[in-house]
Amino acid sequence: MKPCFEPNFYNEVVRISENLGTTPENLLAVMSFETGGTFSPMIRNSVNGKATGLIQFMPNTATSLGTSTEELAKMTATEQLSFVERYLSPFSGKILELSDLYMAVFMPKFITSTDNTEIAQKGGAVYSQNSGLDIDRNGAITKAEATTKVMGHLDSVLKTPVCDLRAGS
Repeated sequence: MKPCFEPNFYNEVVRISENLGTTPENLLAVMSFETGGTFSPMIRNSVNGKATGLIQFMPNTATSLGTSTEELAKMTATEQLSFVERYLSPFSGKILELSDLYMAVFMPKFITSTDNTEIAQKGGAVYSQNSGLDIDRNGAITKAEATTKVMGHLDSVLKTPVCDLRAGS
C-alpha cells in the first residue's frame, strides 16, 4: 500500500504552516527528517534516546510546553501537531526559508543567520552528535549543510498524496 498523509494531519500542517509563514512542504520535510521518514509521534532520537516525536522534543522543551516526552509519545501525530505549533509559534515571521525552519527545531539561535554561518565545530558536543551533517568533512557544520539532509526529504513529501478515505477505499 502506497503511503499517504491522513487528511486531518495534512490539513493541520497546512494551517500551522500558514500561521508560521512557511510552506506545508517545508514543515513536512523537517518532520520527515526528524522522524526518519516515519512521522511517528513516538519515535525517539537514536543518538541520545531522549528527544521524542515529530520535531524531536527534548524533555525540557516538552516541560516548557506543559507536557512531557512520555505524554507526547502517547499522542497521535495529529494531536502532537498542536505542540509543534506551540513550539514554533515564537519564530513566526523569522522562518523565511527551509533552513530557518530547521534551525528553529535544531538550533534556534541560528534562525536568522546566513546559510554559510558555522553552527558547530569539530571538538564540540554539537558537532560530535551531528558530525554526519558535515557534508564537506571540513570539521565545521554550516546552517546550509545542516539543512541539506532535510532538503533530501522535500522530494518524498512532495510525492506523498493525501489519503483518500472515502467509504470503501
